[in-house]
Amino acid sequence: MDRVTNLYLENLCIMQENERLRKKAQLLDQENKALLAKLKLNNSKPSAAAASPSSNQQQQPDAGASSASVVKAAAASYGGKKLK
Repeated sequence: MDRVTNLYLENLCIMQENERLRKKAQLLDQENKALLAKLKLNNSKPSAAAASPSSNQQQQPDAGASSASVVKAAAASYGGKKLK
């Protein structure tokens, strides 16, 4: 009976760790997507600046705000701990 209990507890710990890692992976994926969008926006700036400088200025703050909000939301949902 002890063996069954030990295996049950070990399995429970593994499932909890998997859930924690799944959530961390989701946060990292969100951050990655936000950074990729920001990078794409920054790379498209020179060509967009030649066509329409005023529209470029309007897009830049939105991208920064969205990536910052994603990072803040990730930090808040992760308990304020830094992700390694």
